[in-house]
Amino acid sequence: MQLTIQNLSKTYSNGVKALNDVSLEIPTGMYGLLGPNGAGKSTLMRTLATLQEADTGNVKLGEIDVLKDRDQVRRILGYLPQEFGVYARISAIDLLTHFAILKGIPNNEIKSVTESLLQRTNLWDHRKKSVSSYSGGMRQRFGIAQALLGDPKLIIVDEPTAGLDPGERNRFHNLLSEIGENVIVILSTHIVDDVKELCPNMAIINLGRVLYAGTPENALINLRGKIWQKTIQKAEVDEYQNNYKVISTKLVAGKPILHVFSDVDPGNGFASVHPDLEDVFFSLI
Repeated sequence: MQLTIQNLSKTYSNGVKALNDVSLEIPTGMYGLLGPNGAGKSTLMRTLATLQEADTGNVKLGEIDVLKDRDQVRRILGYLPQEFGVYARISAIDLLTHFAILKGIPNNEIKSVTESLLQRTNLWDHRKKSVSSYSGGMRQRFGIAQALLGDPKLIIVDEPTAGLDPGERNRFHNLLSEIGENVIVILSTHIVDDVKELCPNMAIINLGRVLYAGTPENALINLRGKIWQKTIQKAEVDEYQNNYKVISTKLVAGKPILHVFSDVDPGNGFASVHPDLEDVFFSLI
């Protein structure tokens, strides 16, 4: 099954153009949607999740018209928003059971389905604790458990690893990777490493426009021989930003390391470096 997005646009009442003629083809597997905060990622995710309408455009999930056949989409959709609320003092097993009922899972299957999902997300030993008492990583894993109810064919996760510690982030990555083997999983994030580690296909979006769509490998090929690096003093940063196309600056041992984009050797002590996905991201936005 493939998700096909054609010429999707959305402008809010305040004049902000959140989506500007977005077209993407998203196959089965993990698909990364990378962009800074405010790029339009959440608007696109909410539109695909049937939570808001687009102004123009078409979206097809296989033969399903996503923008028109909302009920049909929701039956095969799993959605983990950037933030989700939970009922206080309700255990994970009871809350997941409640969601299963709302999802329309047959009564004689609910017990086995919910128990299986809590085991799969490594929450079985914590099933009687309230979700409101969970750590950030545990809550995100519960979010995936509810998103997997009903054997969805499309799963949308919006900024799932923001705020997680490295251990929880790795566990969450492993879970997403396993899920993404047989269904479409769209991972919306501003964290470059999430896409680099998980997604064989990706898009970069900013200010509502698609700036790149393809594989991470092809994005890197386009930058070969064009990224240059130099360590400088903090007091020199402004000067270099005025004279070079600086795409990123990071501190290492207290000193700024610049990456600049240039088709030719900029000289002045810059050294050529192999580009990474972070260079792709910053060079485009």
